[in-house]
Amino acid sequence: MLTREQLKAVRKIQIHTSHLVTDVFAGQYQSVFKGRGMEFAEVRHYLPGDEVRTIDWNVTARTGIPHVKRFTEERELTVMLLVDASASTRFGSVRQFKQELAAELAAVLAYSAITNNDKVGLVIFSDRIELALPPRKGNRHVLRVIREILNHRPQGRGTDIPLALDHLNRVTRRRSVVFLLSDFLAADLRRPLKVANRRHDLVAVVLEDPRDVELPPMGLLALEDPESGETFVVDTSDAALREQFRRRQRAARIERDRFLRSLDIDAIDISTDRPYAQALLRFFRERERRGH
Repeated sequence: MLTREQLKAVRKIQIHTSHLVTDVFAGQYQSVFKGRGMEFAEVRHYLPGDEVRTIDWNVTARTGIPHVKRFTEERELTVMLLVDASASTRFGSVRQFKQELAAELAAVLAYSAITNNDKVGLVIFSDRIELALPPRKGNRHVLRVIREILNHRPQGRGTDIPLALDHLNRVTRRRSVVFLLSDFLAADLRRPLKVANRRHDLVAVVLEDPRDVELPPMGLLALEDPESGETFVVDTSDAALREQFRRRQRAARIERDRFLRSLDIDAIDISTDRPYAQALLRFFRERERRGH
């Protein structure tokens, strides 16, 4: 059972994100993510201007009156949210933890999906599959998705993105829109991302914090690797050390962005120190412009 504070946090996210979807994202989402094609709707009488190739010759022969087949766009999609719950996401130096940011982003994406009558599924992972919810529709289901992301207490500390993608490929037979929400502090991702993107429409949502790139000048700091538990002391008053850290982290970010582009995977960079609405809107508009 959720505590009063947890219920309050879930309700706050629900109100904020549902307004964003209603006012901003619902139309953008629909224009960017299309259905799988066309599905048969009905047979009706031929009308002047109808294409000859749509004539249903069987019905026409049986009735002696020209009939055509009418099709509608098969709009319904399956949206899968893969959310990283490793120890490194329980960190944030400004407005909120990456984990809390992931819950809000997942809520926006989930509400956008159900507003367009799509199904939403959830996989929470660390170095193991922590939780899996099959795709469903409806507000109650979205509220559960938010609650699980916000309040789940993971058993694992590490990050295993290949495991999460392999689980997705095994349990999801139809092509889906997949949002992978992670800080991507992991190696050897090229092949699993390439395979997943071939089967699905994969979007990388990169969760970042300013301290991932910049160390503040605060003297001696005792730091802990959240995933390995290893601790070490760093002299952050050393300007050369801070510059070395900044260059190494920026180079890693540039390399990550480069290999995502090489795999034709869209990426959305979201930071804990900035509102995420503009970053999402930029993604939707850029993707629509490209006609992805």
